[in-house]
Amino acid sequence: MAMTLLLAIPAFAETAGNSVTVSEMQSEAGATRLVATGKGGGIPALSVTVNPDGSEDYSVTLQILALMTALGFLPAIVILMTSFTRIVVVMSILRQAMGLQQTPSNQVIIGIAMFMTFFVMSPVLDQINTTALQPYINEQMTAQEALTAAQKPLRAFMLKQTRVKDLESFVNMSGSTATDPQDVPMTVLIPAFITSELKTAFQIGFMLFLPFLIIDLVVASVLMAMGMMMLSPMIVSLPFKLMLFVLVDGWNLILSTLAGSFGT
Repeated sequence: MAMTLLLAIPAFAETAGNSVTVSEMQSEAGATRLVATGKGGGIPALSVTVNPDGSEDYSVTLQILALMTALGFLPAIVILMTSFTRIVVVMSILRQAMGLQQTPSNQVIIGIAMFMTFFVMSPVLDQINTTALQPYINEQMTAQEALTAAQKPLRAFMLKQTRVKDLESFVNMSGSTATDPQDVPMTVLIPAFITSELKTAFQIGFMLFLPFLIIDLVVASVLMAMGMMMLSPMIVSLPFKLMLFVLVDGWNLILSTLAGSFGT
């Protein structure tokens, strides 16, 4: 840390004398452009162009700054706007139902959930790349237009997985007057979507819990009948649970069921 500060002192000293100039420029097309420049080259040029129709275009520097800021919200976007939450919750319930404390570990479960999320969301990501990212890279649309276009496939995925009851509840709580689901703002759609995802994950987890619970009850009853009350039923039932899970090809069944639950 000390070496970093010492190396940064000359850079601060070099830019300390720079001043920022904000100027307003009027183009021939009628667009107003606000430009902020730094003398001495220490501060890059920042510009905002106000078009005659009221829209605004931002310079590449401001767009990069906005992109870097948005990357800080990337974990929340992955958790709350994709299939990640349902997969993680189901995998955690499955581990608990089998009686395994840390197998698979949290890192393994999160890794499986991440790659399963990429698999489930790949059609949505392809649509975003085709309709928003590539046109923006080729300068065929502005950043705001690309953001609007990128929301459409994601909204369609979220609306498909969101229950009508949950969506209506959050629409009423927000006081929104939207009657068409397509008009619901993202601030209302996201909590409705995550509520539906948690409910679906618990329903799947309940169905997974039942066969393992039956094994626990049978083993506990047999041990009680044999008078072996000091022996933990969990120790005896664990091998039978593992055998059952392997015989039915459990991992393939669970992962394929999770992927199919999203309509993939």
